[in-house]
Amino acid sequence: MASKNEDKAVVIAKTPSELQRMRLDKLMKNPTKEVIIPDKSKDWNPRGPQEFIRNVWGSSAGAGSGDFHVYRGVRRREYARQKFITEKAKKDKQDVEYEKRVEENRKAADERTSKKRAKRMKKKKQKTKKPRKEEKKAESEESEDESDEEQDEDKNGQAEVRVEKGDNDEDVKR
Repeated sequence: MASKNEDKAVVIAKTPSELQRMRLDKLMKNPTKEVIIPDKSKDWNPRGPQEFIRNVWGSSAGAGSGDFHVYRGVRRREYARQKFITEKAKKDKQDVEYEKRVEENRKAADERTSKKRAKRMKKKKQKTKKPRKEEKKAESEESEDESDEEQDEDKNGQAEVRVEKGDNDEDVKR
């Protein structure tokens, strides 16, 4: 067993870079070993106020020499606790305001997008309706032209065979 201790010489790091190198070498000796990285500590929460303070003299006359330091510590902790409470309330208020602003922005964006969507849909419907109206207009114009041609042909006394499209797109001779 003495041979194991003799093999391991104690190395003292002289510089911070050597210390870092030694730590890395130790980690890399066994790369399969899991490295435990501690979680971030939670928010600091002050200790509650003391229920009973024995020495209430503070720095007034009649207090002993050590009482002032006790009083000063209690006062410091109480001020720190009050500061923590006010900062936490301020942070909570800001969080609520932020959430409210985010919700308002989301609603405004939804309104804008819904208006634009409605406008797009309206244009799309109008585009689909326009060709139908134009087709009807074109058909009515064609039928008017055809009726004028029929009258012209009758005047000439010549009978002509016309081919028209029927309901089922079948050619109908007249």
